[in-house]
Amino acid sequence: MSSLLITKADGEQEYFDPAKLEQSLERAGAPSIIRARILNTVEHELRPGMTTEQIYRHAFELLQKAAPAHIAARYSIKRAVFSLGPSGFPFEQFLAEILRAHGWTTQTGVAATGRCAPHEVDVMAQKGGRRIGIEAKFHNDASGNTDIKDALYVFARFEDLKRAPEESSRVDEGWLVTNTRFTRNAIRYAQCSNLILLGWDYPHGRGLQAMIEEARVHPLTCLTTLSDTEKHRLLDNKIVLCKHITVPHVLTEYGIRPDKISSVLAEARELCGI
Repeated sequence: MSSLLITKADGEQEYFDPAKLEQSLERAGAPSIIRARILNTVEHELRPGMTTEQIYRHAFELLQKAAPAHIAARYSIKRAVFSLGPSGFPFEQFLAEILRAHGWTTQTGVAATGRCAPHEVDVMAQKGGRRIGIEAKFHNDASGNTDIKDALYVFARFEDLKRAPEESSRVDEGWLVTNTRFTRNAIRYAQCSNLILLGWDYPHGRGLQAMIEEARVHPLTCLTTLSDTEKHRLLDNKIVLCKHITVPHVLTEYGIRPDKISSVLAEARELCGI
Protein backbone atom coordinates (compact mmCIF):
# COMPACT_ATOMS: atom_id res chain seq x y z
CA MET A 1 0.00 0.00 0.00
CA SER A 2 1.41 3.37 -1.03
CA SER A 3 1.62 6.29 1.42
CA LEU A 4 0.35 8.68 -1.28
CA LEU A 5 -3.26 9.85 -1.15
CA ILE A 6 -5.23 9.88 -4.39
CA THR A 7 -8.68 11.32 -5.11
CA LYS A 8 -11.59 9.04 -6.02
CA ALA A 9 -14.38 9.95 -8.44
CA ASP A 10 -16.69 10.91 -5.56
CA GLY A 11 -14.10 13.35 -4.17
CA GLU A 12 -13.02 11.16 -1.28
CA GLN A 13 -9.34 10.38 -0.78
CA GLU A 14 -7.69 7.04 -0.21
CA TYR A 15 -4.18 5.64 -0.28
CA PHE A 16 -3.06 4.37 -3.66
CA ASP A 17 -3.20 0.57 -3.68
CA PRO A 18 -1.01 -0.93 -6.43
CA ALA A 19 -2.70 -4.32 -5.93
CA LYS A 20 -6.01 -2.89 -7.22
CA LEU A 21 -4.33 -1.60 -10.36
CA GLU A 22 -2.58 -4.90 -10.95
CA GLN A 23 -5.83 -6.83 -10.46
CA SER A 24 -7.61 -4.69 -13.05
CA LEU A 25 -4.75 -5.22 -15.52
CA GLU A 26 -4.74 -8.96 -14.85
CA ARG A 27 -8.53 -9.14 -15.33
CA ALA A 28 -8.06 -7.52 -18.73
CA GLY A 29 -5.59 -10.25 -19.69
CA ALA A 30 -2.33 -8.29 -19.50
CA PRO A 31 0.70 -10.61 -19.09
CA SER A 32 2.67 -10.37 -15.83
CA ILE A 33 5.69 -8.68 -17.45
CA ILE A 34 3.48 -5.92 -18.89
CA ARG A 35 1.62 -5.51 -15.58
CA ALA A 36 4.91 -5.11 -13.73
CA ARG A 37 6.17 -2.53 -16.23
CA ILE A 38 2.97 -0.46 -16.04
CA LEU A 39 2.85 -0.60 -12.25
CA ASN A 40 6.46 0.52 -12.03
CA THR A 41 5.84 3.47 -14.37
CA VAL A 42 2.61 4.55 -12.68
CA GLU A 43 4.10 4.38 -9.18
CA HIS A 44 7.20 6.29 -10.29
CA GLU A 45 5.06 9.09 -11.78
CA LEU A 46 2.41 9.17 -9.04
CA ARG A 47 1.85 12.54 -7.39
CA PRO A 48 -0.24 13.42 -4.29
CA GLY A 49 -3.84 14.26 -5.10
CA MET A 50 -3.89 12.58 -8.52
CA THR A 51 -7.34 11.32 -9.40
CA THR A 52 -8.25 7.70 -10.06
CA GLU A 53 -9.32 8.82 -13.56
CA GLN A 54 -5.84 10.26 -14.27
CA ILE A 55 -4.22 7.04 -13.07
CA TYR A 56 -6.57 4.92 -15.18
CA ARG A 57 -5.93 7.01 -18.31
CA HIS A 58 -2.17 6.78 -17.85
CA ALA A 59 -2.32 3.00 -17.31
CA PHE A 60 -4.61 2.66 -20.34
CA GLU A 61 -2.21 4.61 -22.57
CA LEU A 62 0.69 2.43 -21.41
CA LEU A 63 -1.35 -0.71 -21.99
CA GLN A 64 -2.29 0.41 -25.51
CA LYS A 65 1.40 0.70 -26.38
CA ALA A 66 2.47 -2.56 -24.76
CA ALA A 67 -0.36 -5.05 -25.37
CA PRO A 68 -2.71 -6.19 -28.16
CA ALA A 69 -5.71 -3.93 -28.80
CA HIS A 70 -8.29 -6.33 -27.33
CA ILE A 71 -6.52 -6.32 -23.93
CA ALA A 72 -6.61 -2.53 -23.76
CA ALA A 73 -10.26 -2.69 -24.85
CA ARG A 74 -11.11 -5.14 -22.06
CA TYR A 75 -9.36 -2.90 -19.52
CA SER A 76 -11.58 0.02 -20.57
CA ILE A 77 -14.98 -1.67 -20.08
CA LYS A 78 -16.19 0.58 -17.25
CA ARG A 79 -15.29 3.78 -19.11
CA ALA A 80 -16.74 2.32 -22.30
CA VAL A 81 -20.12 1.96 -20.57
CA PHE A 82 -20.01 5.67 -19.63
CA SER A 83 -19.51 6.36 -23.34
CA LEU A 84 -22.92 4.84 -24.12
CA GLY A 85 -24.51 8.15 -23.03
CA PRO A 86 -25.56 10.82 -22.75
CA SER A 87 -29.25 9.91 -23.17
CA GLY A 88 -29.03 6.61 -21.31
CA PHE A 89 -31.10 4.82 -23.97
CA PRO A 90 -28.15 2.79 -25.34
CA PHE A 91 -27.48 1.70 -21.73
CA GLU A 92 -30.99 0.26 -21.54
CA GLN A 93 -30.33 -1.65 -24.77
CA PHE A 94 -26.96 -2.81 -23.46
CA LEU A 95 -28.55 -3.99 -20.21
CA ALA A 96 -31.15 -5.94 -22.19
CA GLU A 97 -28.32 -7.61 -24.17
CA ILE A 98 -26.50 -8.57 -20.96
CA LEU A 99 -29.64 -10.23 -19.62
CA ARG A 100 -30.28 -12.01 -22.94
CA ALA A 101 -26.78 -13.44 -22.76
CA HIS A 102 -27.71 -14.82 -19.34
CA GLY A 103 -30.86 -16.54 -20.60
CA TRP A 104 -33.53 -13.85 -20.17
CA THR A 105 -36.08 -12.77 -22.77
CA THR A 106 -36.13 -8.97 -22.81
CA GLN A 107 -37.97 -5.92 -24.15
CA THR A 108 -37.03 -2.26 -23.77
CA GLY A 109 -39.28 0.77 -23.34
CA VAL A 110 -42.38 -1.21 -22.34
CA ALA A 111 -45.60 0.68 -21.62
CA ALA A 112 -47.36 -0.87 -18.62
CA THR A 113 -50.38 0.09 -16.53
CA GLY A 114 -50.29 -0.48 -12.79
CA ARG A 115 -53.15 -0.54 -10.33
CA CYS A 116 -52.90 3.23 -9.83
CA ALA A 117 -50.90 4.72 -12.73
CA PRO A 118 -49.30 4.06 -16.12
CA HIS A 119 -45.54 3.48 -16.28
CA GLU A 120 -42.84 3.09 -18.90
CA VAL A 121 -40.51 0.26 -17.91
CA ASP A 122 -36.93 0.61 -19.19
CA VAL A 123 -36.41 -3.17 -19.49
CA MET A 124 -38.90 -5.98 -18.98
CA ALA A 125 -37.29 -9.40 -18.60
CA GLN A 126 -38.61 -12.95 -18.24
CA LYS A 127 -37.00 -16.26 -17.37
CA GLY A 128 -38.33 -19.44 -15.80
CA GLY A 129 -41.80 -18.02 -15.28
CA ARG A 130 -40.42 -14.99 -13.44
CA ARG A 131 -41.13 -11.50 -14.78
CA ILE A 132 -39.10 -8.51 -13.66
CA GLY A 133 -39.34 -4.82 -14.36
CA ILE A 134 -36.09 -2.86 -14.46
CA GLU A 135 -35.38 0.83 -13.96
CA ALA A 136 -31.99 1.66 -15.55
CA LYS A 137 -30.22 4.56 -13.85
CA PHE A 138 -27.40 5.68 -16.15
CA HIS A 139 -24.58 8.00 -15.09
CA ASN A 140 -22.18 9.67 -17.52
CA ASP A 141 -19.21 9.48 -15.15
CA ALA A 142 -17.97 7.60 -12.10
CA SER A 143 -18.91 10.35 -9.63
CA GLY A 144 -22.64 9.74 -10.07
CA ASN A 145 -24.09 7.54 -7.33
CA THR A 146 -27.64 6.21 -7.23
CA ASP A 147 -29.23 7.19 -3.94
CA ILE A 148 -32.23 6.45 -1.72
CA LYS A 149 -34.55 8.78 -3.67
CA ASP A 150 -34.15 6.53 -6.71
CA ALA A 151 -34.73 3.42 -4.61
CA LEU A 152 -37.91 4.86 -3.06
CA TYR A 153 -39.26 5.91 -6.46
CA VAL A 154 -38.51 2.57 -8.13
CA PHE A 155 -39.95 0.54 -5.25
CA ALA A 156 -43.23 2.46 -5.43
CA ARG A 157 -43.49 2.05 -9.22
CA PHE A 158 -42.98 -1.68 -9.17
CA GLU A 159 -45.26 -2.23 -6.19
CA ASP A 160 -47.95 -0.60 -8.36
CA LEU A 161 -47.12 -2.93 -11.24
CA LYS A 162 -47.17 -6.01 -9.00
CA ARG A 163 -50.87 -5.27 -8.49
CA ALA A 164 -51.63 -4.41 -12.13
CA PRO A 165 -55.10 -5.52 -13.30
CA GLU A 166 -53.75 -6.78 -16.65
CA GLU A 167 -51.34 -9.71 -16.55
CA SER A 168 -49.34 -8.21 -19.45
CA SER A 169 -48.38 -5.29 -17.19
CA ARG A 170 -47.77 -7.29 -14.02
CA VAL A 171 -44.29 -7.94 -12.63
CA ASP A 172 -43.09 -10.33 -9.94
CA GLU A 173 -40.36 -8.00 -8.74
CA GLY A 174 -38.57 -4.76 -9.55
CA TRP A 175 -34.87 -4.08 -10.08
CA LEU A 176 -32.91 -0.85 -9.92
CA VAL A 177 -29.78 -1.08 -12.08
CA THR A 178 -26.96 1.44 -12.38
CA ASN A 179 -23.59 1.57 -14.10
CA THR A 180 -21.96 3.10 -11.01
CA ARG A 181 -22.62 2.56 -7.31
CA PHE A 182 -25.38 2.87 -4.74
CA THR A 183 -25.21 4.97 -1.61
CA ARG A 184 -25.32 3.18 1.76
CA ASN A 185 -28.84 4.46 2.40
CA ALA A 186 -30.06 3.13 -0.96
CA ILE A 187 -28.61 -0.30 -0.14
CA ARG A 188 -30.07 -0.24 3.38
CA TYR A 189 -33.53 0.64 2.06
CA ALA A 190 -33.39 -1.98 -0.72
CA GLN A 191 -32.38 -4.72 1.72
CA CYS A 192 -35.28 -3.79 4.00
CA SER A 193 -37.88 -3.51 1.21
CA ASN A 194 -36.65 -6.46 -0.93
CA LEU A 195 -35.89 -4.20 -3.89
CA ILE A 196 -33.21 -5.83 -6.07
CA LEU A 197 -30.16 -3.66 -6.75
CA LEU A 198 -27.59 -4.31 -9.46
CA GLY A 199 -24.60 -1.98 -9.78
CA TRP A 200 -21.19 -2.04 -11.41
CA ASP A 201 -19.71 -4.09 -8.57
CA TYR A 202 -22.81 -4.73 -6.46
CA PRO A 203 -23.57 -7.34 -5.24
CA HIS A 204 -19.88 -8.09 -4.78
CA GLY A 205 -18.69 -10.51 -7.46
CA ARG A 206 -22.13 -10.61 -9.10
CA GLY A 207 -22.53 -7.06 -10.41
CA LEU A 208 -22.70 -5.75 -13.96
CA GLN A 209 -18.96 -6.08 -14.53
CA ALA A 210 -19.01 -9.77 -13.60
CA MET A 211 -22.06 -10.39 -15.84
CA ILE A 212 -20.38 -8.64 -18.80
CA GLU A 213 -17.13 -10.54 -18.44
CA GLU A 214 -18.78 -13.90 -17.83
CA ALA A 215 -20.93 -13.70 -20.99
CA ARG A 216 -18.38 -11.62 -22.98
CA VAL A 217 -21.02 -9.07 -23.94
CA HIS A 218 -18.71 -6.09 -24.30
CA PRO A 219 -20.06 -2.73 -25.49
CA LEU A 220 -18.68 -1.65 -28.86
CA THR A 221 -17.50 1.55 -27.16
CA CYS A 222 -14.64 -0.59 -25.77
CA LEU A 223 -13.05 -0.83 -29.19
CA THR A 224 -9.88 1.18 -29.67
CA THR A 225 -9.92 0.77 -33.46
CA LEU A 226 -13.14 2.79 -33.97
CA SER A 227 -13.38 6.56 -33.66
CA ASP A 228 -15.98 8.16 -31.36
CA THR A 229 -17.94 9.30 -34.43
CA GLU A 230 -18.04 5.74 -35.80
CA LYS A 231 -19.10 4.33 -32.44
CA HIS A 232 -21.97 6.80 -32.10
CA ARG A 233 -23.11 6.11 -35.65
CA LEU A 234 -23.47 2.44 -34.72
CA LEU A 235 -25.13 3.24 -31.38
CA ASP A 236 -27.64 5.50 -33.14
CA ASN A 237 -28.63 2.45 -35.18
CA LYS A 238 -29.14 0.34 -32.01
CA ILE A 239 -25.93 -1.64 -32.42
CA VAL A 240 -24.38 -1.77 -28.94
CA LEU A 241 -22.28 -4.95 -28.72
CA CYS A 242 -18.87 -5.85 -30.12
CA LYS A 243 -20.20 -9.24 -31.21
CA HIS A 244 -22.76 -7.52 -33.46
CA ILE A 245 -20.02 -6.11 -35.67
CA THR A 246 -17.89 -9.25 -36.06
CA VAL A 247 -18.97 -9.67 -39.69
CA PRO A 248 -17.61 -7.33 -42.41
CA HIS A 249 -20.93 -6.34 -44.01
CA VAL A 250 -22.15 -4.59 -40.83
CA LEU A 251 -19.09 -2.34 -40.77
CA THR A 252 -19.38 -1.65 -44.50
CA GLU A 253 -23.09 -0.85 -44.17
CA TYR A 254 -22.41 1.81 -41.53
CA GLY A 255 -19.61 3.53 -43.38
CA ILE A 256 -16.46 2.15 -41.73
CA ARG A 257 -13.54 2.71 -44.10
CA PRO A 258 -12.45 -0.47 -45.95
CA ASP A 259 -8.84 -0.04 -44.80
CA LYS A 260 -9.97 -0.13 -41.15
CA ILE A 261 -12.32 -3.08 -41.29
CA SER A 262 -9.76 -5.86 -40.80
CA SER A 263 -8.29 -4.28 -37.66
CA VAL A 264 -11.75 -3.57 -36.19
CA LEU A 265 -12.85 -7.15 -36.87
CA ALA A 266 -9.71 -8.59 -35.31
CA GLU A 267 -10.12 -6.55 -32.13
CA ALA A 268 -13.84 -7.29 -31.82
CA ARG A 269 -13.38 -11.03 -32.40
CA GLU A 270 -10.54 -11.28 -29.88
CA LEU A 271 -12.59 -9.36 -27.31
CA CYS A 272 -15.64 -11.61 -27.80
CA GLY A 273 -13.64 -14.82 -27.99
CA ILE A 274 -14.93 -15.60 -31.47
